[in-house]
Amino acid sequence: MTARSVSRRSLFALGGAAAIVTAGVGLPWGEDAQTKSASKLADKRMPRPYAQAFRRPPVLAPRTVTTGADGAPLRTYSLTERAGTAEIAPGISTPVYGYNGSLPGPTVSLDAGTRSMLRVRNQLPAVHPSLGHDFHTSTHLHGSASKPQYDGYASDITPPGYYKDYYYPNFQAARTLWYHDHGVHYTAQNAYSGLAAQYHLHDEAERALLPQDEYDVPLTLSDVMFAADGALAYDDNSHSGLWGDVILVNGVPWPVMKVKRRVYRFRVLNASISRSYRPQLSTGDPLTVVATDGGLIPVAQQVLNYRHGNAERYEILIDFRRYKPGQRVELRNLSNDNNRDYDHTGKIMAFDVTDEPILDTSRNTIPTLLVSSPVMALTAAQAKRTRKLRVERGNGEWQINGKTWRDVVDSGYQMVLANPDYNDVEIWEIENKSGGWFHPVHIHLVDFQILSRNGKAPFAWEKGPKDVVYVGENEAVRLIMRFEHQRGKYMIHCHNLPHEDHDMMQQFSVGLAAGAPDPDDPINADPCRPDALGPDA
Repeated sequence: MTARSVSRRSLFALGGAAAIVTAGVGLPWGEDAQTKSASKLADKRMPRPYAQAFRRPPVLAPRTVTTGADGAPLRTYSLTERAGTAEIAPGISTPVYGYNGSLPGPTVSLDAGTRSMLRVRNQLPAVHPSLGHDFHTSTHLHGSASKPQYDGYASDITPPGYYKDYYYPNFQAARTLWYHDHGVHYTAQNAYSGLAAQYHLHDEAERALLPQDEYDVPLTLSDVMFAADGALAYDDNSHSGLWGDVILVNGVPWPVMKVKRRVYRFRVLNASISRSYRPQLSTGDPLTVVATDGGLIPVAQQVLNYRHGNAERYEILIDFRRYKPGQRVELRNLSNDNNRDYDHTGKIMAFDVTDEPILDTSRNTIPTLLVSSPVMALTAAQAKRTRKLRVERGNGEWQINGKTWRDVVDSGYQMVLANPDYNDVEIWEIENKSGGWFHPVHIHLVDFQILSRNGKAPFAWEKGPKDVVYVGENEAVRLIMRFEHQRGKYMIHCHNLPHEDHDMMQQFSVGLAAGAPDPDDPINADPCRPDALGPDA
């Protein structure tokens, strides 16, 4: 498709979403598609790149730290889903709906082996004030091998005025997880409104190899567009996707971070509901990938840029020792096919190098050998079976193998896409034959290894444990995984969230015989409760 350059005024004169459908027959505008803006906010009130300082989200303090009957430590946390405001555009208070009312929510950080309980209280309005949907939620700790009833199953919803306690085992190796809303049919709107945040697991291997504390930096990427009054506008283009014209890092548009002349570690999470990224340094120097969704990779990979799909986490090292004090280094976005790009979506953030003294010189090198993991040692010969999956659009709905979440619901939640036994190893082949869409596919519960992409080796940056795979236009991927840790029903879905909501999501079961009782039923085993806990619960 050829590039289009359409002014903002012309776009909205054509009627917003209707113009998009007319221009692209309901499809994305192609790899070079670019317009001036998506927002209706006056130009003079729009945020500008590199005009605001970088900030880290706060770290959530535990309410209690105790020891369970088994002697294992337990930390309890409390979060409240509620309305708040954020100053994204200068001088404008934009309504957001987030964990503790912030965008993004607070970071949870703890050591592997420390169990946690996260109490999530839904004190949101009964109906979203601007989007009009019921404000039910379901909290998913993405990357955790949680029991089904604590996994954020889409139909296990908590309505306003209720709370749910989520229990997390945290026995996996160090990794960057994130928690976000997963409420059925409105995940996209809820996550876009603010319900997303990072969650970090640490362990001895990761602490010995990678920068810590001040030099261990979360970067949560998202994109938004504004209504004329400064509120967040929402248009998913007939459920195909939302691409905003303002890139946020930790809720700040195109921030500037002051850095010292040393190695930094960045935990990069793509929390955009539809946009993918291709980060690259303005200097042309390499980024070093040291961890993927499931933690450390066996061998560090240096790349000039990498493709970063929705919900994927990549931990990268940037070596600022090579730059002079006063130098500015930009983290830019080359974008990918079938995004919709605007004047400033080619920028992510900037780093200003300072001459501040470096008090902590530990872990100030670029490692080569890191740590392997059981999933990266799996081989195709170990697989008990191979399953084939198609991600596609049919009859106006997003589907997996021709089925949707509606089919799961209509079956009384009995229909499953796959039913591996506990501890089985399987290969799943996922194919995307559409030329106009990419699908970041998330498989709950498990980490997997990407064996191949279109019959070739996986990209350098994805040679580590994963739980999301970017299935690009006309791509086919082969994944291998072991179904371990828990028994029960779990979801697989596209993480372009408008696709998930309409209705590219199904479920699989692990270690359950057909028709057998399910003690960990994801909806009924431990449902939400009315919230009469008082202000300090």
